[in-house]
Amino acid sequence: MKKWSGGMCIVALAVILVLRYSLIGIQPQKQSAYDFFRNHPTSDPQMKDSGTIKSSKMEVKKVSKLLKKPPLKDIEGLSDLYASKNISEEESKALLVWAHMRMLLSRSDTFPETVDGVKEASIAWKGLLSTIEKEKASKFSYSNNSDDKNCPYSVSTLDKTAMSDGVILELPCGLVGDSSITLVGIPNGQNGSFQIELVGSQLSGEPTPPINLHFNVSLPGDNMTEEPFIVQNTWTSEAGWGKEERCPAHGSANIIKVDGLVLCNEQIARSTMEDNLNVSHPTSDMFTNVSRESAHGSVSFPFVEGNPFTATLWVGLEGFHMTINGRHETSFAYREKLEPWSVNRVKVAGGLDLLSALAKGLPVSEDNDLVVELEHLKAPSVSRKRLILLIGIFSSGNNFERRMALRRSWMQYEAVRSGDVAVRFFIGLHKNNQVNYELWREAQAYGDIQLMPFVDYYSLIALKTVAICIFGTKILPAKFIMKTDDDAFVRIDEVLSSLKGKAPNGLLYGLISFESAPHRDKDSKWYISTEEWPPASYPPWAHGPGYIISRDIAKFIVRGHHERELKMFAMGIWIEQFKKSGQEVHYINDDRLAVDPTSPRGIR
Repeated sequence: MKKWSGGMCIVALAVILVLRYSLIGIQPQKQSAYDFFRNHPTSDPQMKDSGTIKSSKMEVKKVSKLLKKPPLKDIEGLSDLYASKNISEEESKALLVWAHMRMLLSRSDTFPETVDGVKEASIAWKGLLSTIEKEKASKFSYSNNSDDKNCPYSVSTLDKTAMSDGVILELPCGLVGDSSITLVGIPNGQNGSFQIELVGSQLSGEPTPPINLHFNVSLPGDNMTEEPFIVQNTWTSEAGWGKEERCPAHGSANIIKVDGLVLCNEQIARSTMEDNLNVSHPTSDMFTNVSRESAHGSVSFPFVEGNPFTATLWVGLEGFHMTINGRHETSFAYREKLEPWSVNRVKVAGGLDLLSALAKGLPVSEDNDLVVELEHLKAPSVSRKRLILLIGIFSSGNNFERRMALRRSWMQYEAVRSGDVAVRFFIGLHKNNQVNYELWREAQAYGDIQLMPFVDYYSLIALKTVAICIFGTKILPAKFIMKTDDDAFVRIDEVLSSLKGKAPNGLLYGLISFESAPHRDKDSKWYISTEEWPPASYPPWAHGPGYIISRDIAKFIVRGHHERELKMFAMGIWIEQFKKSGQEVHYINDDRLAVDPTSPRGIR
């Protein structure tokens, strides 16, 4: 009996062991950190090993980060930008960064304008692909079609008859910096007002095009007690009319300036107020007052019924400016998604007899077939495993002449031609198909353009910044990465000389601003809400036409956005996060990376 009972105990123990190990075997071999810490809290008294506790806290931190990642979302048109396309390997060299941007564009926490930028880009991309296919299928080059090759330097009312809907000028490829539109006309007083409008590009499927600038002049007419005024505004189908800006602006200190010019000529406000005082407090000498009013009316307010005028509307860096009879009268800062490159028509309506209209300084694409030094201007092949410097240039689709000027000037430095330094333009798509096709041909001819899968709105420049970092770490790895603009002149010899001896890691080199605050004015182009950035000040950041970062910062930015651990913001904020991750940052301030007063925007 003892032997039998002893045998039974052994069998029972064996069964228990088998059952226990079989149950363990059916559990998942891998357990997530979240599940582990949910079932085994760090306060468990059995966890006495300090190393285990430290490791557990790190895992919890990683899990919390993971749970806070913004989800990806399906953006309308994004799939169309990444659908299969009949583009050769050689042609796709202009799309090297394009392939890396999809997840970035899908983030739910990206800029609100990204959704529109992607949607509009998908329409523009389809149009461009269709044009490319037609060109390939045709016996004759698309550029030889005189009806389509239409990026002239100037257009006038002599070129086209004014249309019944008020369109007086078609601007085939938009406006660029220093473009101007000059109108000569006579207010006829029929409607008491007249309007000059810059109408934006309209994609297929869009109900109504936007109005980038609505310039409305209201005259007093027969009622001389009414005050003449000018109102400027914008309109979009999504938001309707924006906030109007009135001139004269009573009670305004007129401190805000655009390109250094006041929003409203102070002579208008001062003289008009004097006129009102004369009307409210007449003297016995009525004839004198009438004469004074007439004089003020002709001197202060630029438009008078029956009097001819010459108005020139020109494109600045920050906004539109109106000059009447040689005197600056009004300025109007560009508004979101209503930049000058997207303007394609000029309209005039109301009580105005138009005598002539001329637009000049328009973007003109270069005929690459006629460029004698084409081979010399092409981007040289890069044989080095790692560049010393990658220079990424922000540019807009129709800035053809600026890019050609850079290719013929500082992009001819020996460091660039030898392959030690690479220069690339980063450009979003345009809403104008003609511009996109000219841009595509330029990219194929020179090999120095990287197209972005979104329409080129100013608010999306942070996406371009990430794109430059991607290019400088994944495509053409570089020790240092520089960002600049297409209106800057870069002394590459000076830049390389300055980088010698500088810290190879954790470097931000440029014109550093150590004290700056976010713009809380909702009408500001640079408005930042407290939800976006709660602190009252920004961390150090570089401004001016260019700055340089080291490769490790660029890699941190690329990885952080890929893992969705960095917010879509700006370089200074990302570098602050890099610093908080335990890395040392070297802020090198150099005022030579600033605007040279002897040139438009030169980096000295």
